[in-house]
Amino acid sequence: MAIDIVVPPLGESLVEATVGSWLKKVGDPVKAGEPVLELETDKVNLEVAADDSGVLASIDQEAGSVVKPGDKLGSLEAGASAPAPAPPAPAAHDAERPAAAEPTDPSTPRAAPAVRRLAESEGVRLGDVEPSGARGRVLRDDVAKHAPPAPAPAPAREPAAPAAPPARESGGPVERVRLSRRRLTIARRLVETQHTAAMLTTFNEIDMTAARELRRRHQEAFLERHGVRLGFMSFFTRAAVAALKQFPRLNAEIVGDDMVLKRFYHIGIAVATEGGLVVPVVRDADRLSFYQIEAEIGRLAKRARDNTLDLEDLADGTFTITNGGVFGSLFSTPILNGPQVAILGMHTIQERPIAVAGEVAIRPMMYVALSYDHRIVDGSEAVRFLATIKNLVENPEMLLLEG
Repeated sequence: MAIDIVVPPLGESLVEATVGSWLKKVGDPVKAGEPVLELETDKVNLEVAADDSGVLASIDQEAGSVVKPGDKLGSLEAGASAPAPAPPAPAAHDAERPAAAEPTDPSTPRAAPAVRRLAESEGVRLGDVEPSGARGRVLRDDVAKHAPPAPAPAPAREPAAPAAPPARESGGPVERVRLSRRRLTIARRLVETQHTAAMLTTFNEIDMTAARELRRRHQEAFLERHGVRLGFMSFFTRAAVAALKQFPRLNAEIVGDDMVLKRFYHIGIAVATEGGLVVPVVRDADRLSFYQIEAEIGRLAKRARDNTLDLEDLADGTFTITNGGVFGSLFSTPILNGPQVAILGMHTIQERPIAVAGEVAIRPMMYVALSYDHRIVDGSEAVRFLATIKNLVENPEMLLLEG
């Protein structure tokens, strides 16, 4: 019986994907639950598994094809088994020899397309690599450990004739690089957000003296007790949740003519990866302690960089925090992460002279930015929201009282 292999539901705000690579060939045996191909989206790569055991009967969408949920990718002949190759006829003088055992082909290991390309370029066979990623996935570091050492540099020779100059356009040398499907999708979505939302940004600055001192006093004990470092992301996450409870329209979205106010707090944390920016979600952040928030952010960031995020890791975010300060950004305007209606931008901490009680003092200051959808969030509401975050971070002991 033939069973269609189709594109599964892709989750919130994902309407299409690109076929990354097939992990099986036509005629290969497949076990129920075994992945047969990978799909690439602008947020995450995901594997499509077989619903039943059998043989891959057809491939209808080749690598690079753009597909939508429900589209047919291929078909599986359920219950069938791959035909065994007929052994060659033995030579007369080999008739009395016992048949040698036929080597078995190991199953295709799980790895993202970028990791597969790296293994191919390094001449590494994935079946020989011991995976260290979640659910047995081969990661880039695993491949790097098996890569052959770089050859010793060749002895210096007489310089060869100069190579032909690169192609020139507009009076200078250029290099054309085709944008990845993920980068194209990210670009389109960012433009759509700016065209559909009435986006405004308000700014403030935060004196990080108290938060920095609290972290300094407790960092060693925090690390020893919980195994994670105390960072500022947990301060801002807790402060954002408290502010969202006071100003619930910043934790909403627009659906048709309705405003949907969400009574849960799933905070997206923007993470930069090789493939682009992704926003995994710290779920129910209002129920988590400082160390639980730090541990969850660390776990999600590692999965993002290893390209092992699931759709569940990215779904249902209600508010996003992005920290350009880790790259040295002093001031910026974050773009909304639709369908959310607000995003908080953190920036680098810089010591600056400010007025304190009528005197000039040098304090560690951070600019913060709140971009919001003016269709449902008023300017005064956004300003007070950001002022609430400022007050909580400047008085971090108050965060311990916020549930």
